[in-house]
Amino acid sequence: MNIQTSKAPIGLDGVPAAETALSHVDGAKGELVIAGQLVADLAETTSFEGVTARLWSAATETPISEAEVRAALGAARGRAFAHVPQMMAASEGLSIVDGFRAAVASLRAEHGSSHEATIVGALPVIVGALVRRAKGEAAVAPDATLSHAMDTLRMLHGRAVSAREAAALDAYFVTVSDHGMNASTFTARVVASTQADLFCAVTAAYCALTGPLHGGAPEPVLEMLDAIGSRERIKPWIDSALARGERLMGFGHRIYRVRDPRADVLKTAIQKLAANKADLPFAAEVEAYAREALRKKNPERALDTNVEFFTAILLDSLSVPRQAFTPIFATARAAGWTAHAREQQRLGRLIRPSSLYVGAVPS
Repeated sequence: MNIQTSKAPIGLDGVPAAETALSHVDGAKGELVIAGQLVADLAETTSFEGVTARLWSAATETPISEAEVRAALGAARGRAFAHVPQMMAASEGLSIVDGFRAAVASLRAEHGSSHEATIVGALPVIVGALVRRAKGEAAVAPDATLSHAMDTLRMLHGRAVSAREAAALDAYFVTVSDHGMNASTFTARVVASTQADLFCAVTAAYCALTGPLHGGAPEPVLEMLDAIGSRERIKPWIDSALARGERLMGFGHRIYRVRDPRADVLKTAIQKLAANKADLPFAAEVEAYAREALRKKNPERALDTNVEFFTAILLDSLSVPRQAFTPIFATARAAGWTAHAREQQRLGRLIRPSSLYVGAVPS
């Protein structure tokens, strides 16, 4: 029996899995294009609703406006709140990360509402209810007149949110709304390629996101900053960590060979927020020395700052609990997940990679 055993790229690295009009990552240049614009320009000029409109329009080839998305998401948040008791029952006894997965899996199509809006509108309601339940507090009803970012923070904290706070979270939402063919987005597209619905695709995508190699990096950044503690400890702490062969959290990226373009977008958002809790000078000193030390350790392939470093500082500044970092990320990335799932469904091709057999050959 002849079995093909020729070597081929393993893990699909660099292998195009789809043609997409949604986003493009250039790791060599350090560029991220989302729906035709550089991420830094998008964060300066549009809202989460605006980038979501761009993504959904590109995915379906049917134009939808920012105002239409804002209205659809506001209405969807209201409908989702009516189902909070059932979603909380589905997540009873689970952590915020796992409870979010169970609640997302319980979402269903609603008459007169697109699946995209139902999903993206429900996610901030879910994370808000889970965070408040963990504190022994009641869920806060959404306000359809507010932006998605402002209402997300309001439902988390149960108080009025300042324009600066909302702008900071909105910049984060725009920045992480999509990012090429990453693990969770690929998962969404694989599921959608079977013509399963968007609820299945997004649930699967979130499960992929919860893996520590994909969506679990912001919390350890804060743990690292806590461990360093003070300015005089920056150099000895980092030198000691590198000498032990430990990874510095918030540095390096699987795709980017230079600085992650999203890092500077979020750094700017933190500066505009000027939150009392954000010790940006301290974080900036940690970042500067870590980059210097990493360049000295490996000049051939220096690790630069990635999005997780400033994600951690921004979300902490907005008093988002660390246990909710992954669900908050999903709240934004769902715009991209739903767009990719719709685009894949429209293309109508089943994603079915081959494998390279390395087992025993029958005699």
